[in-house]
Amino acid sequence: MDTQATIKETVTNNHVVLYMKGSPKFPQCGFSNLATQILDACGAKYIAIDVLQDQAIREGIKQYANWPTIPQLYVKGEFIGGADIMRAMYESGELQTMLTEA
Repeated sequence: MDTQATIKETVTNNHVVLYMKGSPKFPQCGFSNLATQILDACGAKYIAIDVLQDQAIREGIKQYANWPTIPQLYVKGEFIGGADIMRAMYESGELQTMLTEA
């Protein structure tokens, strides 16, 4: 299976997916850390994919969403955004609603 197909399968077969640098317990960048803190504050159950473990996924995810940075959040197969977008959505309450529905 090619990288794009692998990514598509992951985001469509899991309700909430976070592509990040590192893991939720050991984030490897400040933005990934912020993203996991926001999801944890929402009480979200999510799958975390460490892009540092696979160069093909690291580059492929940028192409998949046409979004150049990591972390990237997907909810029910839809690309939501990175840490800044997640923060804005969290502050407005929109993210909590979206995650509750997922």
